Amino acid sequence: MRVLIVGGSGLLGSELARRCSAAGHEVVATYLTRPGKIVDVEWAPLDMLRREDVGALIGAHKPEMVVNAAYRQADWTTTAAGAANVALAASATGARLVHMAGDTVFSDAATRYDETSVTGAITPNGAAAAVTAMNAIAPAAVTARTCLLTGDGDCPHEAPAHPPATDWGSGVLFTDDVPRPVHVADLAAALLELAASEHHDVHRVAGTDAASRNEPGSLTARRDGLDEDRPPSAQRADTAAPGPLDARLMCC
Repeated sequence: MRVLIVGGSGLLGSELARRCSAAGHEVVATYLTRPGKIVDVEWAPLDMLRREDVGALIGAHKPEMVVNAAYRQADWTTTAAGAANVALAASATGARLVHMAGDTVFSDAATRYDETSVTGAITPNGAAAAVTAMNAIAPAAVTARTCLLTGDGDCPHEAPAHPPATDWGSGVLFTDDVPRPVHVADLAAALLELAASEHHDVHRVAGTDAASRNEPGSLTARRDGLDEDRPPSAQRADTAAPGPLDARLMCC
């Protein structure tokens, strides 16, 4: 199978590229600034905001499956307009489209969110608009909505648990921000399972247990032989940071 992974140089994109390549698929992965390091993958530069470039790339490779793993929470145009460009190009070639989305579209009006939950974003991102575009442009596409992504030391959310030479740095881990963390390997496996199915619309993909953002940080420190009580913690309710505090994605 020919697979195109948009945002293939990111944490999730790299894991998807690795798994698809290991499974014997022909993989093309895109990057914005620098290519990834996965071997047996064709790396292609791509600016998602250039609709003609997106169309040309997908039209040239004619992938059977397109996975959009590119995401910039604070960048409305990339998250929304870029996703729409990918949907338009994938639909034009008849490719199976899989889109990644996050939990920042919820407004903290509830604690548990399932497939029927109405979005009400209070952060300035284009995630909700991107999903709306998916449904309008490619109704057969499947969207996987996830939350806090964890890894094996290479995830940005783990950075506050890794001290620089003399200090823990400026990042803090909130004790009152409670998602359901999911490991990148588990998310990639679930994503490819969804891609191979006939499912469409939005599906929640998250971990089995709820945990504050501080808990994975402490576990990361313990795993790496560091003082698990030293990563800086705080209450997000005491800051001006917008977004839901307790957003537990309920999975089918």
